[in-house]
Amino acid sequence: MQQKIKPTTTEYKQGSIMSNILFGSRWLQLPLYLGLIVAQAVYVFFFGVELVHLVSTAHTIAEADIMLIVLGLIDVVMISNLLIMVIVGGYETFVSRLNLEGHPDKPDWLSHVNANLLKVKLATAIIGISSIHLLKTFINAENLSDKVLIWQTVIHMTFVFSAVAIAYVDKLMRHPEQH
Repeated sequence: MQQKIKPTTTEYKQGSIMSNILFGSRWLQLPLYLGLIVAQAVYVFFFGVELVHLVSTAHTIAEADIMLIVLGLIDVVMISNLLIMVIVGGYETFVSRLNLEGHPDKPDWLSHVNANLLKVKLATAIIGISSIHLLKTFINAENLSDKVLIWQTVIHMTFVFSAVAIAYVDKLMRHPEQH
């Protein structure tokens, strides 16, 4: 039985041109992640605008309106968290390693991130965002039709069932010998 030896850097460079082009194509995703960083900046700006609006009108608006604005701020934060998971996790998974070993701020989940884990985390983040939207809808229910309430609940439950299915499939794929 012959022992496999890890190829050296020069052996990687000697791969076929097509292999190098295909493997290098992952860098085409870099502008997409940079675009998401710009979207993150837009959300930070939007958060600031809404926060200033809340503070400047807090003494004149109703408590329910304050609650709706705060839920909107929470929604922005959750979407921002989702963006970070996609930017950092996606880059680490599909483009290149970030080399954050030993960095005190490295997120725990990043050390074991893969495409399936990223899908599960994204699905649960979407459920959180959907929950905030649904809560805002219920707070404002008196101004909405029953049809809107029903459809938003159905859509939210679809997100929940989808996330459970994604997590279950991920579990099956990680532990096929147990099933």
